[in-house]
Amino acid sequence: MAAKEPRNPPVKSASGGGLLTVSWLVLVLLIGGAVGWLLVAGEVTDTERESIAASVVVKLPPPIVTEAPAAEVATEPPEIAVEEQAKETVETPTAPAASAPPAKPDEPAEWAEPAEQTAVLVPPPIPPAALSLPPAPDPALVEESQKGPLPAIGQDGREPWQVYARPFDGTDTRPKIAIVVNWLGLSDAATEAAIQELPGGVTLAFAPYAENLTNWVRLARAAGHEVLLNLPMEPLNYPTNDPGPQTLLTSLSPARNLDRLEWTLSRVTGYVGVTNYMGSRFTTSSASLKPVLKALKGRGLLFLDSRSSSRSLVSEVAGEMALPWVANNRFLDNQASRVAIDAELEALEAVARSQGHAVGIGFPYPVTLERLAAWIPTLQKKGFVLAPISAIAQAVPAKPEKSE
Repeated sequence: MAAKEPRNPPVKSASGGGLLTVSWLVLVLLIGGAVGWLLVAGEVTDTERESIAASVVVKLPPPIVTEAPAAEVATEPPEIAVEEQAKETVETPTAPAASAPPAKPDEPAEWAEPAEQTAVLVPPPIPPAALSLPPAPDPALVEESQKGPLPAIGQDGREPWQVYARPFDGTDTRPKIAIVVNWLGLSDAATEAAIQELPGGVTLAFAPYAENLTNWVRLARAAGHEVLLNLPMEPLNYPTNDPGPQTLLTSLSPARNLDRLEWTLSRVTGYVGVTNYMGSRFTTSSASLKPVLKALKGRGLLFLDSRSSSRSLVSEVAGEMALPWVANNRFLDNQASRVAIDAELEALEAVARSQGHAVGIGFPYPVTLERLAAWIPTLQKKGFVLAPISAIAQAVPAKPEKSE
C-alpha cells in the first residue's frame, strides 16, 4: 500500500538558510536593546524613587457626615464627663479621664457621635516668639488666699481682663469673629495641638480640673493665645450630667457657690475671665447667678456666656452691673463632622456681617482643629478679622449699673 502524502508539504528554497540566519540576528539585536534600555531606565528609577515617593499624595476618604442642625440659637455643648466625686469643696479633685466620651447635651439638640477622623491637616504654626504675651501673673493683680492666688483689681485701677488680654487694634472696623476652644487641659495631645496648631488669635479655655494647668496656660500665652477658665455650672439634667465636684448649683447657698468659684479662680493665673461649662439651669436662675457675676466684676474679669440655654439671664444681669461680658453665637461641633462644622462656620460669618461681631465655641476634636485651621486663613480675604474674646467684650455695650 502506498504511503499517504502530507497535507502541507514543506517548501524548499535555496535561500532558506540565509533567511534563518538573518532572523536570529534580528532577534538577538532586539533582546540586547531591551536589556540595555532596562539597565538605563533602572538607574533613573533608583535615583529618583525617593523624590517621586515624596510627591505622592494619598487621599483618604472623608468621614461619614450628617446634616448640620438648622437651629439659630446656640445649644448646650457636648458635655465631657467628669468622674463623680463628693460634692463638697475639696482641695485636689480628681481630673476627668481624657478619653471619656462627651455626654449628650442636657438641652434638646441633635447629637451625632464624632465620625472616625483622618489625620489633622494644619498649616505650619506661627513661631510662638512672634505672638508671645507678657508673662503672668502681674503681682499687683494677685490676692493671696488660703485656696491660692486669686485675680484682683490693682490699686491703680488696672483689671486682669485688660492686662492679660491679647493686643488688638480697636480701630479695625472689619466684622470681628472670636473663636474659643473649650475644656482644654484634660488631654495632653489635644491641648498641645490647640496651642501649637491654631493661630494666637484663637482664645483657649481650660478646665479647672486639669493637671499641670499652670504650665498649660504659660505655654498658651507664650504662643499668643488669650486664656479663659471654664466655670462648671449646673445643667438641667444634673446629676445625670455632672460637671464635677466644684460645680455651682442652684441648690447651694450663695456663700457655698462663691467658695467653689474661688476654688476655680485660684487654680491658675493669667486668664482674662471665665466661661460657663454646661449651666443650662444655673444661668437661668437670677438668684444664683447674680452673686457669682458680682464677684467676677469685683475681680476685674469678663464673662463669656456659652448660652447653654436660650433662656440665659447673663445679658440682663451682667448689663445691670456693667460686667464686661460676651455671648456665644454658635457651637461649632455639636456634630463633629466636616460638613456640619463648615456649615456652622459659614453661619458664624453671617452673624458677624449682621451685628459686627460673632463668637463661636468648639471642642478640641481633631476634625474641629482641622476645619478651623483651614477656615481661619480665609477670613481676611472675606473681609473679617480674627479677634480675641476680650476685643468682643469691649464692643458689647453695658447698661449703667442700677443704684440700690
